[in-house]
Amino acid sequence: MAHEEQTGVAAAIAAGETSLGIELGSTRIKACLIGPDHQVIATGSHAWENQFVDRLWTYSVAAIWEGVQASVADLLDTVERVHGVRPTGFGALGVSAMMHGYLPFDAAGELLVPFRTWRNTNTERAAAELTEVLGFNFPLRWSASHLYQAILDEEAHVPDVAFFTTLAGYVHWRLTGRKVLGVGDASGMFPIDPETRDYDAAMLARFQGLVAARQAGLDVASLLPEVLVAGQDAGTLTAEGAALLDPTGGLLPGAVVAPPEGDAGTGMIATNAVAPRTGNISAGTSIFAMVVLEKALTSVHEELDIVTTPAGDLVAMVHCNNGASELGAWAGVFTEFAAALGSEFGSDAVFEALFSAALDGEADGGGLLAYNYLSGEPITGLAEGRPLFVRTPGSRLTLANFMRTQLYGAFGTLSLGMRVLHDEGVRLDSMFAHGGMFRTAGVAQRLLAAAIDAPVTVGDTASEGGAWGIAVLAEYLRTGATTALDTYLNDAVFAGATLDVAQPDAADVEGYTAWLEQYEAGLAIERAATEAIH
Repeated sequence: MAHEEQTGVAAAIAAGETSLGIELGSTRIKACLIGPDHQVIATGSHAWENQFVDRLWTYSVAAIWEGVQASVADLLDTVERVHGVRPTGFGALGVSAMMHGYLPFDAAGELLVPFRTWRNTNTERAAAELTEVLGFNFPLRWSASHLYQAILDEEAHVPDVAFFTTLAGYVHWRLTGRKVLGVGDASGMFPIDPETRDYDAAMLARFQGLVAARQAGLDVASLLPEVLVAGQDAGTLTAEGAALLDPTGGLLPGAVVAPPEGDAGTGMIATNAVAPRTGNISAGTSIFAMVVLEKALTSVHEELDIVTTPAGDLVAMVHCNNGASELGAWAGVFTEFAAALGSEFGSDAVFEALFSAALDGEADGGGLLAYNYLSGEPITGLAEGRPLFVRTPGSRLTLANFMRTQLYGAFGTLSLGMRVLHDEGVRLDSMFAHGGMFRTAGVAQRLLAAAIDAPVTVGDTASEGGAWGIAVLAEYLRTGATTALDTYLNDAVFAGATLDVAQPDAADVEGYTAWLEQYEAGLAIERAATEAIH
């Protein structure tokens, strides 16, 4: 880093012109500090894992604060080492975390049961009843599903619940004293009315009726955190909060704090996908799409979660349990084969060769089918998964067709969910894709454009992910939030971003459509495999 640039960063730190983002992910807690130009000054991180306690997935309160403090300490040490100054405060900060789950507290602020994360599936009865009665899809992981299941199970702690929230809401509360939630995170607790940017009043009244029939005296509306949209004042860092971030006493209170958000919302920020007709697709162990809607959908669809952007616009989420893991397994096989022939290649070189071969494959995959189902897949109604590769005697088995089919297989379930949106009349101008499978230029990106029949953009803007996204939201608040969030992102954050856009190729779209028809019919094979192979 040039001396002048380093001096400018140190001056921004000293002047309090920085914004800190903290995101608590499923395996890593990350802190990201940005300057007024939204560029990353430093990051810090801490690895953690959930525990399976009493048949429920959880993280302990001690682990939450140990991880937050470790990631902040790592960041502060990095800033001091690289820039020669240790921050004593920030201009603004924000907290993001895994959405959904259940953290209930009594009137004294004591946690009544261990944190129940989004991974828990003990809420099936509650989610089904809420979906039926309220006419809105309530996934198992939503906070309202957790609360109602506790009521149905007549858990002893329920009469004492005075407040419940998400992980981000809990951390924010302890840092600021404010029981609030960003609208995106709140939309994973209970449905949001896009007109009011608040909990849907009619649904909340019907929910109250269900609750009152089983737990008299429990006022659901009073238990939920207050909803705020991006740019609204969500409090300031208190002295107690500063000590929680940095127990050494080096941090001063007073920073303004952005509304706490969920990881889906900060992912939308990190990919500039908050305007209607835009969205993002994240491909990793799982694969999911977030599509910002122009209006509410006309029907309830179990394939779709309806949440919101941090500004409160409705978003349809298509979440698939199975993503790129099967591609990685096959890449490992080909790496072993190369080694057996006496050639040693790194994983990047193997992926690049295999992915590049896919471009030479036939548009319909040559009659080959691939299912990447390592686990169950709710969208296609499968409780378990068996990875499969299927062909007929007349299929054309070549490396190019094999790899094209494997990539198609990674997108198959996603495109079935996206088809529901298409049938609802939802239109897309652009989708931003991120994840390791898009590192080989132009391959997965092109085939994904065919699978969803919409332009797909890739770029280097999402490298720091949600921690950077919540830091950007904090900076948006610090600078006054004088323009709409999508305008701010376009003009102030992403104006100079390097992006590559792939338009759907007509021949690819036609070929993929034919392949998907066979893929859907072949789900019967997948179902039979789960029943026959244990």
